[in-house]
Amino acid sequence: MKNVLIIGLGRFGRHMALRMQDLGNDVLAVEVNEDTANEMVGKIPNLQIADATNPQVIESLGINDFDLCVVTIEENFQAALIVTYLLHEAGAKYIIARAARDMYRKLLLHNGADYVVYTERDEAEKLAIRFGARNVFDYNELSTNLGIYEIATPSSWVGHSILDLKVRSVYAIEILAFQQGGGDVEQILNPDFLFTKDMHLFVIGSPDAIRKITKNKM
Repeated sequence: MKNVLIIGLGRFGRHMALRMQDLGNDVLAVEVNEDTANEMVGKIPNLQIADATNPQVIESLGINDFDLCVVTIEENFQAALIVTYLLHEAGAKYIIARAARDMYRKLLLHNGADYVVYTERDEAEKLAIRFGARNVFDYNELSTNLGIYEIATPSSWVGHSILDLKVRSVYAIEILAFQQGGGDVEQILNPDFLFTKDMHLFVIGSPDAIRKITKNKM
C-alpha cells in the first residue's frame, strides 16, 4: 500500500483517486472548489477543501509522508505549476503532473515534476495506433521509443519457433506472452515454442520494429 496525495478533482483527478483506492492505496485528495469536492464526499474518505497554491496548505499536509503526489489541476495551468513547485520544495518523493501542451510539460518538469502525463494526447495516440496500425490490437507506451503491443502472428511465423526465427536478433523485439482463441494470456518460457495460426502475441519493441513486422498481410 502507498500513501498518495492527489491535488485537483476534475475528471482525471477523481478517476485517479478512485482507482488508486481500488488498488488498496491510502489516498488524500485536495480540491479548492467546494462544489467539486462535495461531489466526491463519501467516495473519497480522506478529502480536504483547500487551496494548494498556498504554501501553508502544502506544509500542513506533511508531504514527506506521501510516496506519490499527483497534480491533476485541469483548468488553471499557473496553479498546477505553483503546486508542483511547492511540492518539490517541500521534499515530495515523486511528483506526477498533468499537462495539455508540450510547453506545459517542459515547464512542469523544470519546476519539479518527475513525470508528466498528457491525458488527451496519450489517449489519442493509443487509439490511433490501435485502430490505425495494421495488425495491432492494443498498445501501451513505455517511453517515446518503446512500447508493449498486442499483434497478430505473422503468417510466415506459423509452425516456427522463437529460436528458429531468431526473433530478438532479426526483428529487434521481445515476445512476452501469447493468447490463443480468446483464452487466457500465457507467458512464453520456452524458446522452442511454436507459433500457430490466429494467435495474438504480446511483444515489446520500438514503433519502427513493430511496423516492419505488421506492415505486410498477416
